[in-house]
Amino acid sequence: MTVDPSRRQSRREFLSASVVVPALALAGAQAVGAQAVPPAATPACGDGDHATPPETEGPYFKPRSPARTSLLEPDMPGPRIVVEGSVLGTDCRPLARALLDFWQADAAGRYDNTGFRLRGHQFTDDAGRYRLETVVPGVYPGRTRHIHVKVQAPHQAVLTTQLYFPGEPANRRDPLFVPALLLATQDEGAAQRGRFDFVLDLRRPAG
Repeated sequence: MTVDPSRRQSRREFLSASVVVPALALAGAQAVGAQAVPPAATPACGDGDHATPPETEGPYFKPRSPARTSLLEPDMPGPRIVVEGSVLGTDCRPLARALLDFWQADAAGRYDNTGFRLRGHQFTDDAGRYRLETVVPGVYPGRTRHIHVKVQAPHQAVLTTQLYFPGEPANRRDPLFVPALLLATQDEGAAQRGRFDFVLDLRRPAG
């Protein structure tokens, strides 16, 4: 995927803002497969100040991830999932060319800290939509199943947050778990489909 110069500029703005986000060490438990939940778990735009809540960055973020909408690689183990949705303002307007940077553990709960396996960034289309192909992440001690993401509308502040899976027993034991960050999921044969709409508070100052 080729990134045009204006997108490189947005990427630099994103990275300059993200370096101030603190990292936390993580600890705890085990989980099992995801189940479907109603989409109401996703914070809705147009209902006051209900922007998507932030979450800790954690210790495994790496800047300069490759631009790609699929994190899948040949022979990568683990069940597949497609996560899609929109990036919106609190006024429900779609945000075109918003940057999303995803990173996650593999199916065994391991992060690649030397390369960029299961890491990548993309931009929303003109209707504010994104689509990510990946595997369902595994769990590691102290956490429930989750996907990390940074989201930034052009020239706006960075939202650092995480997406969670419904039906996970470890959700109750994970001190970082936030119900408002649950994916709405459904099974599609051997794969899953998840949906989440990010709602950004554009009143937050950038940088």
